[in-house]
Amino acid sequence: MQHKKSCHSDVAILRWLQPRLTLKPLREITRDLIVQIAEEKRKDSSPSTANRMLALVRAILRRSEREWDWLEKSPLVRLYHEPTRRVRWLTPEEFNRLLRQLPEHQREAAIFAVSTGLRQANVMKLEWSQVNLDSNTVWIYADQAKGGRDIHVSLNETAIAVLRRQQGKHSSRVFTYDGKPFDRASTQGWMKALKRAGIENFRWHDLRHTWASWLAQSGVPLNDIQEMGAWETAAMVRRYAHLSPAHLSHRARVIDGLIDIDTNLAHSPNAASISP
Repeated sequence: MQHKKSCHSDVAILRWLQPRLTLKPLREITRDLIVQIAEEKRKDSSPSTANRMLALVRAILRRSEREWDWLEKSPLVRLYHEPTRRVRWLTPEEFNRLLRQLPEHQREAAIFAVSTGLRQANVMKLEWSQVNLDSNTVWIYADQAKGGRDIHVSLNETAIAVLRRQQGKHSSRVFTYDGKPFDRASTQGWMKALKRAGIENFRWHDLRHTWASWLAQSGVPLNDIQEMGAWETAAMVRRYAHLSPAHLSHRARVIDGLIDIDTNLAHSPNAASISP
C-alpha cells in the first residue's frame, strides 16, 4: 500500500467510510448497503469521485475473499457511468474579462496557470526552491506530479513576470494570500468572479484546457503539447486536435505532386463517367 500512488486519496476515502462501516462484520457489507453508501457519496460529488470510493471498497472485499479467506464470496460492486471527459476552455477575450474580476492573489495564480499549463496543486503549492529564474524554468518533482514523473517547465515572459511580482511575499511559497500560503483556488471569490465575468460551467482545472487549446489553435504540434503538459499518452492530447484542423494540411499536399492528371482528358466528353 505504501507504494500505491493514490495512497493519500485512499486514506481520505477510508476516513469517510469509517463512520458508515465501523464494527460492521464483512458478511453484512452487502451489495444493497454499498449502493446506499454510494448514493450518499453521489449527492455531494461527481460519478468519478464516487467510483474511486466504490473501486476501493470492491478491491478490499475481493482481497477479503480471494487472498485473506475472510469472505466466502464478495458482493458485486458496479461503478457509475462516467461521461466523456469534457474540454472546456476560454477565449483570450473571456480570460481577460475574468482576470479583471479576480482578486489580485487569484489573478496572479490564474495567469501563471494559463501560461504554464500546470495543474492547480502544482501552482498553489509551488515553492521558490523549484524556481530557477536564471534559466527561466520550474521543476515539478515526481512525487508532486499526477503522472508520477518529474516535469520540467520552460517559462514564457508572462510567467516570469508573475514570479517576479511574487518575490519577497513569502520565504518559501510562491503564491500567497495576505502573507500566507493558500492551497485552494476554487473559493467563493473565484465563483463570484466567474459570475461577474459572465462565464458559466468553468472550473480552475479548465485553465489547463485553455492553455492546451490556445497552443493547438496556434499550430503547436500535439506531441509537443503532450510533452509540455506531461500527459502520459497521446490519446489524452488528441481531444485538442479538432482545434487545429489545418495542422496536417501541408502533409496532405504531398499527394498533389504524385498524381499525373491530364485535366483536358479529365474534362473530355469521352471520359468515363461514374453513375451516382
